Amino acid sequence: MLTLLRHFRQNFPTLRTFQTVHTSYYATQMGKRVAVVLAGCGVFDGSEIHEASAILVHLSRGGASVNMFAPNIDQMHVVNHLKGEPSEDKRNVLVESARLARGNIQDLAKLSVKDHDAVIFPGGFGAAKNLCTWAVQGKDCSVNDEVKAALQAFHGEGKPIGLCCISPVLAAKVFPGCEVTVGIEKNDKYPDTADTAAAIVQLGCKHVSKSVGETHVDEKNKLVTTSAFMCNAPIHEVFDGIGAMVQDVLKLA
Repeated sequence: MLTLLRHFRQNFPTLRTFQTVHTSYYATQMGKRVAVVLAGCGVFDGSEIHEASAILVHLSRGGASVNMFAPNIDQMHVVNHLKGEPSEDKRNVLVESARLARGNIQDLAKLSVKDHDAVIFPGGFGAAKNLCTWAVQGKDCSVNDEVKAALQAFHGEGKPIGLCCISPVLAAKVFPGCEVTVGIEKNDKYPDTADTAAAIVQLGCKHVSKSVGETHVDEKNKLVTTSAFMCNAPIHEVFDGIGAMVQDVLKLA
């Protein structure tokens, strides 16, 4: 027992050092103001809920203050998530996003770059259907005017932009020559990555293969991307990859 106590005392400074470094890192992130742009509520026609939640959890852990936004537009269509097929309902992107934001959300038209240090876009089909038309037009898609304006405003001010899952295609469309990841090409765990990556390359951008737990940082354009649910991975691996993305965004902010 005495030997064990001596060992603990000898190693206690190491533990204390770790705690100090951990606290110091997050203290440096205090006061960072981050905008999160949602695209509805639900993976097949809006923002992917687990991705949005993971982003908010990691931003909270990082000490950032968050404002949420969504465009005040109709969804491209509405999907019955139980049946996995379109329904005849009509829904509004801002109204549906308010479900994820617990009501605390603003019209994307009100997003001011000067009031924020960074912006993050979760994935989900809503990013490819409501924020742009990638889901039906691929590389020939158009990007919602307010989404494009927000991306260009943050980029123009040299402020970081985080994107996960399919949302990196927004950057590929708006910023020719940028670098992003949507996963690992030619890997069965990433069934949609190869085609998406090919379209990104056709837009004149560079696709960088990264695993679900990794990010790619385009230092020149201050873009931080991670594949999230582009990978058929356990949810905790997606959660950790998003955490790495959020951490890199906060470092750049």
